[in-house]
Amino acid sequence: MNKSVAYSLRTAGCLMMALTLLAIQPSTAAEPNPRVKMVTNLGEMIIELDPVKAPASVENFLEYVDDGYYEGTIFHRVIEGFMIQGGGFTLGFEKKEPREPIQNEADNQLKNDRFTIAMARTQAPHSATAQFFINTANNDFLNHRSKDLAGWGYAVFGKVVEGHDVADWIGKTPTGPAGPFAKDVPTNPIVIESVTLLGAADDTQPQEQKSE
Repeated sequence: MNKSVAYSLRTAGCLMMALTLLAIQPSTAAEPNPRVKMVTNLGEMIIELDPVKAPASVENFLEYVDDGYYEGTIFHRVIEGFMIQGGGFTLGFEKKEPREPIQNEADNQLKNDRFTIAMARTQAPHSATAQFFINTANNDFLNHRSKDLAGWGYAVFGKVVEGHDVADWIGKTPTGPAGPFAKDVPTNPIVIESVTLLGAADDTQPQEQKSE
């Protein structure tokens, strides 16, 4: 066998080995972030969650979604130029019973920028349960600064990717006192009709807004 033929055979063998190795390599493509559709009486929002940076918050939120917990709850606190908060009270202002609080993940580098969704809580850093809020402005003062009572911040776990106009519309609704709250309650109730996890084949385009 001459040298050129031997070289060609060795080259072909190496190429076949390389192709075989490539064929058995596991896929490294990242799974797409889960999305949920939130249907309100003012329109729909598509929210993309971030389970990589906020695993506990996303798991907690999706458990409430799976339970149908948010169906029939309201946005009970709306402050124009700040945020819209919901997920804890029914139309009759009955407080829903949540599960146990979760660990605050506000130190995950996600910022409370406009159209992000974050966990609502009391003054205690690790008290978030079911309630959430959607930022309608860049609220830097809500971001994590330090691991103490004053600096923990509020954990962002996703963002609105479709239906920004719906979030803005809710954020500009007239408010006043109602139920147990002295202020900031929408005069015309804003009801969360459903929150559902979208599959890969689902259409993520929100429907046309409903008129008041």
